[in-house]
Amino acid sequence: MAYWLVKSEPSAWSWDDQVKAGKKGEPWTGVRNHAAKLNLMRMKKGDRAFFYHSVDEKRIVGVVEIVREHYPDPTAEPGSPWVVVDVKALEALPTPVTLAAVKAEKSLSEMALLKLSRLSVQPVTDAEWTRICEMGGLAG
Repeated sequence: MAYWLVKSEPSAWSWDDQVKAGKKGEPWTGVRNHAAKLNLMRMKKGDRAFFYHSVDEKRIVGVVEIVREHYPDPTAEPGSPWVVVDVKALEALPTPVTLAAVKAEKSLSEMALLKLSRLSVQPVTDAEWTRICEMGGLAG
């Protein structure tokens, strides 16, 4: 299993919206960056991702599971290169992990969230996953 982080502006699609989508999940639409698209294409069914509220909140609020591998983004122009994966909510972090907390944690200093801050879909290492889960009150 691989780990990821996906970002969303809560005003556009929030953790609460993701939870309401239910067990079927929802397509992760609107990615229009080639590096992020390549990360979507690397995702496999069963992979996990942190759900990050961007812009004003800047915090990891939950964990989602990839339930369908990449396919054409239904919100994109036909024939475009953009793809989506379907994700479903698994669990909220008991304690959301803020960007400030990630920056303060030395073991996370190389995390893509800090190095590639504008990338909306990014990989997370096993060690980073475990540490963020600990910080957020999850077993990992």
